[in-house]
Amino acid sequence: MERGGGHVVRESEAGTVSISGDAIAQIAGVVAAESYGIVGMAGRRGLSRLRARDRLRHGIAVRRADEGVVVDMSVVVEHGLNLAEVAKGLRDRVAFEVERLTGLAVAAVDVRVEQVRKS
Repeated sequence: MERGGGHVVRESEAGTVSISGDAIAQIAGVVAAESYGIVGMAGRRGLSRLRARDRLRHGIAVRRADEGVVVDMSVVVEHGLNLAEVAKGLRDRVAFEVERLTGLAVAAVDVRVEQVRKS
C-alpha cells in the first residue's frame, strides 16, 4: 500500500473499518511536524520541503506487512542534534500514535535522515 494505494481493513463483530495509506501517512506527518529536531520532510529524490500543513504526507510511504503496517519516512534533521536520538524519538512517537489512532499494529517505522540543516 504505497502512498495513494490501498486500504488496511480491520474487521470485528460490529463490522469493518477501512483505513487508507494516505490517512496513516497524514498521521505520521502530523507527528513529524510536532517532533523535536525535525525541520522538514524529504522527497524520494532527497529534495527537502518545509513542514507545511498541506504537505504532511511528503516523504512518507505506508505499506502492509504480515505483522502490520510499515511506515517509511524521509526527514531533514536540525544541525547539531544527535541524529540517532531524533530518529528514535520520531520512530517511537509515530508507532505509538498510529497504533493509538487507528488500532492497527505497526510492524516498523523506518526513518531515513536525508539531510541535516540549520533551522
